[in-house]
Amino acid sequence: MTAVQTDGGTTARAVVLERFGEPLALRRFEVPPAPPGGLVVASRWAGICGTDLHLRQGHLPIPTPLVLGHEGLGTVTELGPGTERDANGDPLSVGDLVMWASSIACGECVPCRTHREPTLCENRRTYGVNRPVTDDPALAGSWAERIVLQPRTTVVRLPAGVDPLAAMSFACAGPTMVHALYERRPVRLGETVVVQGSGPVGLAAAALAQLAGAGRVILAGGPERRLAVAAASRIADHHVDVAGAADPAAALARVRELTGGRGADLVVECTGVPAAVDQGLRLCRRGGSYLVVGQYTDSGDTLVNPHQIVHRQLDVVGSWAFGGAHLVEYVRLLPALVRRFDLAGLVTTFALAEHDAALDAVARGSVLKAVLVS
Repeated sequence: MTAVQTDGGTTARAVVLERFGEPLALRRFEVPPAPPGGLVVASRWAGICGTDLHLRQGHLPIPTPLVLGHEGLGTVTELGPGTERDANGDPLSVGDLVMWASSIACGECVPCRTHREPTLCENRRTYGVNRPVTDDPALAGSWAERIVLQPRTTVVRLPAGVDPLAAMSFACAGPTMVHALYERRPVRLGETVVVQGSGPVGLAAAALAQLAGAGRVILAGGPERRLAVAAASRIADHHVDVAGAADPAAALARVRELTGGRGADLVVECTGVPAAVDQGLRLCRRGGSYLVVGQYTDSGDTLVNPHQIVHRQLDVVGSWAFGGAHLVEYVRLLPALVRRFDLAGLVTTFALAEHDAALDAVARGSVLKAVLVS
């Protein structure tokens, strides 16, 4: 059964990356009918991720022009034929608030079928990243008044009582860290965890580590105002400004001191700064683990002393992106997360037309999480 659009709109505005390094354009597109097995969503809240800054500058090989935005939450406006339930099997209706996974794995390539690693899919199609406007439909990014979700997209209804802004605080970072901390290197009860980086990924790592039962979580990041926001939101037990420290070595020594002097059971790298990797290896205890999540784009090489890996007998693990199952788990955890942490307080909103100001604020680090509202 197909439901009609609730507002009668036939066109929608969207933010388009036309050429790398140039201002983004606000363009208007026709809203097509929902495809069989898919749906049309009013993308009322669209997150800005650090990856979007790299996309704008051409740091990743993506097609242009395209509608940006791989983080979104919105209201269902039309269900395509055969679309009746979300990923949990719950009924879907026009007007429901939903989140959706940013990518669809092909299910056919060697990583998908043989290695059971859908995040490593060789043919992964990602909203707001590799779906240009020249492909149909053009509205394939969340920085828009409408997004057309294709068949096999993981769609999940937002739990009742969860503030959409709270859900958007970790819209990408949350499921990314669910993948990292559930499948790649789980947090064990009572462990001491150090998180490098105090952006959304770092804060999601710290919050989920606390929720998983870590005995102590130390957030090593910066600048100081970000750490103050994290503390006010009750994320992490200790906060050390490494990025803004006059003496970084002393700041790192303070982090080690907070671990009891032996180093952390688990260190999670969420900075995206290559130089942080060698520092993180040295913050692990002997026999500990180093989980690298933040190096999502290639920011260059760094010197690493391999003796630190061998002498400490470390497990060094990487984690790439997330799949639909990780989004489902993140949404399931949202009620527990919002009971414990002030996630909505991490978010600063901007109108869709203020996309340039929002991107600039993210680039300057003057906001922790920017969300476009339409």
